[in-house]
Amino acid sequence: MSDVVVEKFSDAGQLVDAAAARLVTTIVDAQRARGFASIVLTGGGTGIALLEKLRDAPGDIDWSQIDLYWGDERFLPSGDPERNEVQAREALLDHVPVDPDRVHAMAASDGIYDGDPHGAATAYEQLLGAQAHGNQVPTFDVHLLGMGGEGHVNSLFPHTDAVREEARFVVAVTDSPKPPPVRITLTLPAVRRAKEVWLLVSGAAKAEAVAEAVGGASSEDWPSAGATGLVATRWFLDTDAASQL
Repeated sequence: MSDVVVEKFSDAGQLVDAAAARLVTTIVDAQRARGFASIVLTGGGTGIALLEKLRDAPGDIDWSQIDLYWGDERFLPSGDPERNEVQAREALLDHVPVDPDRVHAMAASDGIYDGDPHGAATAYEQLLGAQAHGNQVPTFDVHLLGMGGEGHVNSLFPHTDAVREEARFVVAVTDSPKPPPVRITLTLPAVRRAKEVWLLVSGAAKAEAVAEAVGGASSEDWPSAGATGLVATRWFLDTDAASQL
């Protein structure tokens, strides 16, 4: 069973600073150990703030030796500002020398999977398999996650087929309670393929979900409870988010 580490910070800014510093160290350590790092990105205010912070990361990171994936994506046209990929490019990827072939974005709704989110999900699952060196999914170094007030992570919402999925690693969501309704998401089995899962959470509105997840609640009721790493699960919390622990 992985270690659960809860780190508390006075505000969201300090939370982001700490997570960014640790992520730099994790990437550099992975690259020194085997030549590359593998990171799953997240969207949301805190997740994008973390990427912006990495623009000023020390020169020790070799940006050409990082495989980047996404935990979920809004199935919208390419270039739509609501897409996590677009936000990540504006925050970080357009500013560092990443290898374009190692930036693994999920399909947009106006590409070859126009109107077919299920096909897009299958394609991303196949991409993960092709990157996995004999496994079904790569062993990610870090899977970054934000969390909603009801405990959702990626596009895995309480009491949905997607959060209950046990076999597939990527699925389409066509009835998301949070707009837009159509999305592509990694499932909890895929999240659990990460060595470390990091949950970046701020705000009092999320305190109950934090307490339930850290306390071992059902992942069907509180999806974040099922987001655990192979080695460690790290919660980066501001004071308000940690107020019910």
